[in-house]
Amino acid sequence: MRVPGSLPRIIGIANVVVITVAVIGLSLLPAGPRPQAGPKAAEHGRSPAAAASPEPSASPVGQPPGVVATPEFARQVRANEAGLVPVLMYHRILAKRHASLDRTPDQLRKELVRLAERGYVPITAREFASGDIRVPAGKHPVVLTFDDGHPSHFGLGADGGPLPGTAVAVIQEVAGRYPGFRPVATFWVNREPFGLRDRAAQEAAVRWLVDHGYEVANHTWGHPNLRMLKRKKVGEQIVRIERLLKKLGAPPSETMALPYGSMPRPKKAARSGSWDGTRYDFAGVFLAGAEPSLSPYAKKFDRGAIQRIQSNGKKGECRKWCSQYWLEWLDKHPRERYVSDGDPERISIPEALRGNIVAKRGLQVIAY
Repeated sequence: MRVPGSLPRIIGIANVVVITVAVIGLSLLPAGPRPQAGPKAAEHGRSPAAAASPEPSASPVGQPPGVVATPEFARQVRANEAGLVPVLMYHRILAKRHASLDRTPDQLRKELVRLAERGYVPITAREFASGDIRVPAGKHPVVLTFDDGHPSHFGLGADGGPLPGTAVAVIQEVAGRYPGFRPVATFWVNREPFGLRDRAAQEAAVRWLVDHGYEVANHTWGHPNLRMLKRKKVGEQIVRIERLLKKLGAPPSETMALPYGSMPRPKKAARSGSWDGTRYDFAGVFLAGAEPSLSPYAKKFDRGAIQRIQSNGKKGECRKWCSQYWLEWLDKHPRERYVSDGDPERISIPEALRGNIVAKRGLQVIAY
């Protein structure tokens, strides 16, 4: 079943305009203090606060080996792997908000706790786009995405862990309180990841994130409006940041987020192409959208234009288009939400939805 009213095209366009204006506004505001990070950061001892709250590592995805879904089991957990998935979009995480897209650490914490208490398990954008969804039976995947690689997303403290108040510190904290809440997210970065200009500091930050299960991927070199660029320039923007990420120790990007949610012409240039002898080919390209994403197994799922939801309350333009509204809507419409069968080798769905999916990667379909 589609989201009510299918969110008419004009509303979707209006939402992207709102996000574009807000993001442009962010670029005109001060970035705030830069985290002090460098190769020597890990040499210092852990702070008392860090010692009191051990840092959880990224837990392995999926169920223990040997879990095999059956029609009876899928029915028991009400599995629906053709359901909707919230892909949440964050920008700056600041103690005091300066723009509508900003969230405070406390607002982020409350949203993550809400997700944890309602059975959501984070996966990366790469895992989602490639259909590699491994969460326990009866649980729901959620994708946490952060645009622009802002200093408020991550920095290494003197103890070698995430700076307090950053997005990663909050994610790790919530995961420590809720062991089933996997501490992973996707950070789409530009030419100065996390506001760092020193190459050694950039490398230390990226390596920490990758080693702890986070995804660090492509948001273009200079954050331009790709729709305004010729195809060759689009390729240059994507390849230049890809080369930087390789130098910093990140694996090749399998996902990218469109700056301002703006699609280049032709559309396919965002997902695959080349520049200066270097090719790129993404499993998924993400919009700045206004609704939950279709399942990656759905026939109508478009890997070149994956929907996201802005993290925000229910005021102004967010009355129906941001995270508070949509998370409440999914709670009220549980049959529309993605529910895992706990078996990554099978796709379990109610019989009525059999015609809505395409089995990816040869996975077996269970309809009950």
